[in-house]
Amino acid sequence: MERFEGYGVLVTGAGQGIGEAVARRFAAEGAGVLVTDRDGERAERAAAAIRAAGGTAAALACDVTDGAAVRAAVAYAAESFGGLHVLVNNAYAVHRDPPRFEDWQEPDWYEDFEVTLHGAARCARAALPLLAAAPGRAAIVSIGSVNAERHYGEHAYSAAKAALVSLTRTLAVESAARGVRVNLVEPGTVRTAVWADRPEVLARVEEHYPLGRVGEPDDIAAAVAFLASRDAAWITGVSLPVDGGLLASHLAMSRSIAGDGA
Repeated sequence: MERFEGYGVLVTGAGQGIGEAVARRFAAEGAGVLVTDRDGERAERAAAAIRAAGGTAAALACDVTDGAAVRAAVAYAAESFGGLHVLVNNAYAVHRDPPRFEDWQEPDWYEDFEVTLHGAARCARAALPLLAAAPGRAAIVSIGSVNAERHYGEHAYSAAKAALVSLTRTLAVESAARGVRVNLVEPGTVRTAVWADRPEVLARVEEHYPLGRVGEPDDIAAAVAFLASRDAAWITGVSLPVDGGLLASHLAMSRSIAGDGA
């Protein structure tokens, strides 16, 4: 029996990248997956690929900044798969930092929070009543970032991801009595489409990872599946780095020290 046989799973921002890999992983392990994305055509392509591989998936356009769209997606997932058991908050927004902090434009700043943090909260609010109806199987897993723990640039995105860590802890405690576990995965650099035009940057970044490479979407999907599964039945409120050892190290400094003979 697959770990997620009989589960209904909703993944936001699942039209490509990490979200798509997460959707594929759940489907491969027996779940019915609702692939949602702001771009409905992209969501349908991802869902079609899952179905072509023998999995069960549906697609729906969903902007997580729209409460009505979120509620509709949650209801559609439950209707399609006989209930909702797992919510994966993957949708995010990120704007590059301006040259100086005071040059930030408020609409850009607030969009990072509205999608990344408020979108996740909005989805959790809509999903919790249905998740609570499936205790023992119910889980929320959010996709955070190592940016929540260290300075890697992108002020607004990083702050929103840090707030998502706090929300994970508080929501985990509040939801525990209802049988819903809440956890978060913190990826490091992952090879997705956002890096497609900057391969030389990825090559440089690899040098900072103790495991010698950047992550792949499937690395993150595996961690999400674990936290959502009964294998993690006694785990809630955690933020799990999936980062090739990045947060545990400072290779540039240690190599500088070694080079100096210290």
